[in-house]
Amino acid sequence: MISERDSETTLEEDSQPNDEVVPYSDDETEDELDSRQPGAEPGPHPASRDTEDSRDPGKKDCSWQVKANDQHFYEQPSFKRTIFLCFKKSKYAGNAIKTCKYNPITFLPLNLFEQFKRAANFYFLVLLILQSIPQISTLSWFTTLVPLLLVLGVTAVKDLVDDIARYRMDKEINNRTCDVIKDGRFKATKWKDIKVGDIIRLKKNAFVPADILLLSSSEPNSLCYVETAELDGETNLKFKMALEVTHRYLQEESALADFDGLVECEEPNNRLDKFTGTLSWRNSKYPLDADKILLRGCKMRNTDFCHGMVIFAGADTKIMKNSGRTRFKRTKIDSLMNYMVYTIIVVLILLSAGLAIGHTYWEQQLGNSSWYLYDAEDSSPAYRGFLNFWGYIIVLNTMVPISLYVSVEMIRFGQSYFINWDLQMYYAEKDTAAKARTTTLNEQLGQIQYIFSDKTGTLTQNIMTFKKCCINGQRYGDCRDAAGQLQSHPEQVDFSWNMYADGKFLFYDHYLIEQIKSGKEPEIHKFFFLLAICHTVMADTSDGQLHYQAASPDEGALVTAARNFGYVFLSRTQNTITISEMGIERTYDVLAILDFNSDRKRMSVIGKLIACREKATCVSGMCKGSWAQEFTAVCQFESTEEETPSCTLVFANETLRTLCLCYRDISQDEFEVWNKKFMEASLATSHREEALDKVYEEIEKNLILLGATAIEDKLQDGVPETISKLSKADIKIWVLTGDKKETAENIGFSCELLTQDTTICYGEDISALLQTRLENQRNRAGSSPHSSLRMSEPFFQDSKDRALIITGSWLNEILLEKKKKKKKLKLKFPRTAEEKKKQTEKRRRAEAYKEQQQQNFVDLASECRAVICCRVTPKQKAMVVEMVKKYKKAITLAIGDGANDVNMIKTAHIGVGISGQEGMQAVMSSDYSFGQFRYLQRLLLVHGRWSYIRMCKFLRYFFYKNFAFTLAHIWYSFFNGFSAQTAYEDWFITVYNVLYSSLPVLLVGLFDQDVSDKLSLRFPRLYVLGQRDLLFNYKKFFISLLHGTVTSLIIFFIPYGAYLQSMGQDGEAPADYQSFAVTTASSLIFVVNFQIGLDTSYWTFINAFSVFGSIAIYFGITFDFHSAGIHVLFPALFHFTGTAPNALRQPYHWLTIILSTAICLLPVVAQRFLFLTIWPSECDKIQRNRRKYLQEEQQWKRRQSAFRRGVSARRSAYAFSHQRGYADLISSGRGIRKRRAPLDAFLGLDSWEHRKAKSSPWSC
Repeated sequence: MISERDSETTLEEDSQPNDEVVPYSDDETEDELDSRQPGAEPGPHPASRDTEDSRDPGKKDCSWQVKANDQHFYEQPSFKRTIFLCFKKSKYAGNAIKTCKYNPITFLPLNLFEQFKRAANFYFLVLLILQSIPQISTLSWFTTLVPLLLVLGVTAVKDLVDDIARYRMDKEINNRTCDVIKDGRFKATKWKDIKVGDIIRLKKNAFVPADILLLSSSEPNSLCYVETAELDGETNLKFKMALEVTHRYLQEESALADFDGLVECEEPNNRLDKFTGTLSWRNSKYPLDADKILLRGCKMRNTDFCHGMVIFAGADTKIMKNSGRTRFKRTKIDSLMNYMVYTIIVVLILLSAGLAIGHTYWEQQLGNSSWYLYDAEDSSPAYRGFLNFWGYIIVLNTMVPISLYVSVEMIRFGQSYFINWDLQMYYAEKDTAAKARTTTLNEQLGQIQYIFSDKTGTLTQNIMTFKKCCINGQRYGDCRDAAGQLQSHPEQVDFSWNMYADGKFLFYDHYLIEQIKSGKEPEIHKFFFLLAICHTVMADTSDGQLHYQAASPDEGALVTAARNFGYVFLSRTQNTITISEMGIERTYDVLAILDFNSDRKRMSVIGKLIACREKATCVSGMCKGSWAQEFTAVCQFESTEEETPSCTLVFANETLRTLCLCYRDISQDEFEVWNKKFMEASLATSHREEALDKVYEEIEKNLILLGATAIEDKLQDGVPETISKLSKADIKIWVLTGDKKETAENIGFSCELLTQDTTICYGEDISALLQTRLENQRNRAGSSPHSSLRMSEPFFQDSKDRALIITGSWLNEILLEKKKKKKKLKLKFPRTAEEKKKQTEKRRRAEAYKEQQQQNFVDLASECRAVICCRVTPKQKAMVVEMVKKYKKAITLAIGDGANDVNMIKTAHIGVGISGQEGMQAVMSSDYSFGQFRYLQRLLLVHGRWSYIRMCKFLRYFFYKNFAFTLAHIWYSFFNGFSAQTAYEDWFITVYNVLYSSLPVLLVGLFDQDVSDKLSLRFPRLYVLGQRDLLFNYKKFFISLLHGTVTSLIIFFIPYGAYLQSMGQDGEAPADYQSFAVTTASSLIFVVNFQIGLDTSYWTFINAFSVFGSIAIYFGITFDFHSAGIHVLFPALFHFTGTAPNALRQPYHWLTIILSTAICLLPVVAQRFLFLTIWPSECDKIQRNRRKYLQEEQQWKRRQSAFRRGVSARRSAYAFSHQRGYADLISSGRGIRKRRAPLDAFLGLDSWEHRKAKSSPWSC
C-alpha cells in the first residue's frame, strides 16, 4: 500500500520540508511545479526565474490581454462569455463591488421567495390555503393569516435594515474617487466607473482601487512605497518599482494619454505574491512580475503620486479572489431547532391520522344512527375521516410554532445591539466600538470550542520596542538611577539633550545614558554605532522631521533606539551613509551590504570612513543576526563577553526577541580579494543565491561579539489574561500565522500560550508519530476486512503539558496535500476494464488514507494544549479550520485583521475581525468586530454565554407553552366525536402567541442572566454548559413536551371534573362549552405566565410588568371580544357574546382556575427547591455566594517567568521581514534621490571630517 502511494508523482516526495518558506499557492503553474522537482537543477533566484520565464509568453497561460486607453479592444467576440442561452457578457469584470441583495423592485418578490423557502413559513402558507376550504376547516382564516403576516413583516423589515447597511457600505467604497485618463486628460472618476485598461493616477495616502501595473511615480526610478495592512495586517512598508522604459517615457499626462501598450498575463487568481506577464510596446516586449503590480487594498505611502494601468478590476482582483466563497452560516441551535420542528410535524401528522381514524369509527358507530347529527350530506365515514384529518392538521397547527422564528430573530436582534452598546468593548484610542455585523449567530458565541487566531495585528500590535541590551557582558535596561542603583519606582529617561530624539521612545535605565555621555566605555559607542549603520533602513525628511522606512519593524526599532541614544542615521546614497555620532556628523563609504536570508539568519555591512580612503586598514565589517548555531560558529568570545549568551537566555525567558551584534576589522588586501569574488557571484546567471551565500560566509567569520539587543514585540493589552481565561473555559486556542517559526514561538511564550513547562512538538516529531499510527491502522484494516481504521488510544500516554508548532511545509507533508505535477499528454491505448478498476481502487484507497491521516493529525493536535501553525498560506488557514470542523464536530471561531485571514474567517462558524489600526478587509468579511483581542473574552464569556442561556431558556419554554396550549384540543376530541372542534375561542387561538404569552418570554430571552458579567468572567468554567449542549437538546425537548402534556391534561380535566355535576349561584349549570373554554383558557394564561416567572433568574420591573401585564391584557381583550357591542358590529366573527362577564363573576370559576394553576406549578416549585438544596449546580453555588465574590479582589496576576539554570530554555530569534530588505535597492541606487555630494568628500585628508575621525569606531 505504501508503494502505491509513493508511485504517484508529487512534489519533493522524499525531500525534507523547509520551515523557512511559505508553501506553494493554490494556482501555481506547471512550470513552477517542474522547477520544484527533486531532480531539477537549482536555478537562479525565484524572482529572476519568474522574470526569465515571463519573457516567453508561450511558457505560461497568458490568455488575459489588457490594452491601455482602448475600451473598444474589449468588445471583441473572443473576450465575451455566455451567461445564459445566447446572452453574452464581457469576461472583464467591472470595478463596482456589490454585497447588497435587493433593489426597490426586487425586494418584495425576492424576500418573500427567500422567506417561503423556510419550511415553517411554507407550511403555514399551505395551512392558510387549506383554511379557505369550508369542508375542511373548523377555524377561521384569520387565525393563521394574522400571525403569518406578522412573521413575514418583521423578518422583511429586519432583512431590509441589514441590506440597507450593506448598500451604504458598498456605496461608500464604490463612490471613492481617483484620477483617470478621459479624453486625453486626468479627470476625477468614481471607483465603480474604473475599467480594465484605464490609466489612473493615485496620490499619497490613497487606497489602490484595483490591481494595477505601476507605470511611473514621483520617486526616483519610479519607486512606490505601499502599506499592505489590508492584505496581510502588516504596517511596515514594501516597495514596488516600474519598468525602466515606462519610468522614462510615461511621466507626462500627454504621454500617458497616448500610451497604447498591450499586457498579456495570467488569468485572475489568488496568488498575492506572484504575477507573470509581458508588456508589448513600441515593437518590444518587457517582462512583468509581482514587484511591478500594486494590488487593490494597498495604501500609498511616502510617494507623492504614481501612475498605473488597471489589469484586474472588481471581482477579478487578487484580494477578492482570496476572500473565498461566502458561506451561509447557521447556528447549532438553528439546526437542532429545525430537526425538532420536523419531529413536531411528524407527531402532528400521526396525531391527526389517529384522530381521523377515531372520527371514522365514531361516525360508523354513532354518527349514522343519530338523526339529530344529520347534515344533509351523505358522505361515507371514511371520507368524513379524510376531511377530519386535514381539519386536525389545521386545528393542531400551533404545535408548529409560527411565531418561533420571528421571536428568535427579535431576540438575536436585541442581543446584537447589546454587543454594540457595550462600553467595556469600546476601544477609545481608535474610537472603535464593538460591532455585531450579523444578527443570527449570537447564541453560538456561547458554544465555542476552538479559536483560530492570526498573530500580526491580532495578538500583537506589530510595534517593536527596544527594551534592553547587553554590551560587553553588562546588562542594561532595568530601572536604575545614574549611579547604577535599582529604583523601586521607574523614572523615564530625559532625552532632551538629543535634538534628534523621538518623543515616543521610553527608557528607564539612567545608568546607560550616563555611560554614553561619559565616553568611558568604547564598546558602548561601538554598539550603538553598529545599530546606526548596519541596516537597510531608508531615511526621509518631511516638515522638518526625520522619518524612517524599514522593510522590517525590528530594524526600524533598532535604528530608532540608536537615534535616541545619540547615534542618528541621517541619510544615505548608493555608496555612502551619513550618521550623527553624539552631535558630530560623519559620512561613511558602504562597500557592501550582505542582506539577510533565512539560511544565514544575519546581515552585514562592510564600510569605512570617507576620511580614511587612503589608508590600508580602515575597512570594518559590522554584523547582526540571530543567536543560533549558524551564528555562534563564526563568533569569537573574549573574557568579558562570556556573559552575553547568558543574557540572551534571560532576555528570551522574558519573551524578548534577541539579536547579537558582532564586528571585525578587515585588511584592504583581504577585502579586495573578497570583493572580486563578491562581484563575480553577483553577476552569476545561475545558482546566484548559493554563490553569494558562499562568498558571504568567507567574510563573516572570526567576528568579535559586541553584545545583544532585546526587542519587545508588543502584545496588545490584556492578551495573556484573555488567553488564560479562555483556556480555563476549556477553549483550545490555535495560532495560524504567516510569520517564521521562531517569531511565532516567541509570541506563544509572550502571550503565555506556551510556558517553560510546555513540551513542544515540531513537525518532524509528529510526522513519525502519525506515520506509525497510519501503518498500524493499515495493518489492522488489512488483517480484518470489517475493522475500522479508527483507533481510540491517545498519541501521548503521559499527561504532560504539550504544544504543537508546525510550519506550512510540514503541514502539507503530513496531510498529504503536496501538489501533484500534471503529466504530459501521451497517446495510450484504451485501458482494459480491469486496469480501470485497479486505478479507481488505487485512487479510492489513496483518498481514504489521506482522509485518515488528516483525522489522525486533528486528533493528535487536539491532545495538545496549544497549536501554532506558522508560515501558512490563507488556503492552509482555512483548511485547518475546515479539518477541525469536519473531524471534531466542534464549534470554531476565527479571528484576524488582514485580507489573508478572510478565508479562515469565512470558513469558521464564527468570524471575528480586528478593526482599528490595520486594514478593514477582515472586518468586512467578519460576523463580529472590535478594536482589541482582549475584548474576545467578554464577547464569549459574557455575551456569548448569556445569549446561549437565554436562547435555550426561551426555546424550552416556547415549546412547553405551545404544547400545553395545543394538546387540550386532543383531550377535547374525546368528547366531541373527534370532529376537529377547538377547545378555545377562535380569537384566543389567534392572539395567544402574539399577545398573551409572548412578551414575558421575549424579555427573558433579552435580559435574563444567571450570574453577573463580573462573575461570568471570574468563573470561566461556567462556559462549559454551552460547549456540551447541556441546556438545549433532544432530552430537554422531550421534557418540555412531557411538561406541556401534563399541563394540558390538568388545565382541561380539572375544569371538566369541576363542571361535570355542578350548579352555579344563579341555579344554572356553568358547564356550557363557552364558559368551559373561558375557564380553560384563563387557567392556561395564569400557568404559562407564572411558569416563565419561575424560570426568570434576573428580575427587573420590566419582567414583572410583562408577566402581570400579559394577564391583564388577556382579561381586557377577552372582555372586549365578549362584549355585546363588538358582536353587533361584527356578528359573523365574534360568537362568545357575554361569556366572560357571566362566567368570571362566579367564585366557582375562580376557584377552579386557582386549583388548576396550583396543581401545575407546585410540583415545579418542589422540584426546583429539591435540586437547589441537594444537587446544586456550579451556577447555583456561585449565585449563593455572589455577594462574597463581589467583595473580593478580582485582579488577575500574570505568572512570573524566571530564568532557571539547568533548564532547557528557548532561544528567541531576530525576526526580519518575510522578504529581503532594501539592500539591492540601496546598492543599485534606484531608490536614492540625486543630491550633490558633500564638499568634504572631495577634500580628502584636509577635511573637517578627518580632524574628527580619531573618535570614530571606523577611524584609523
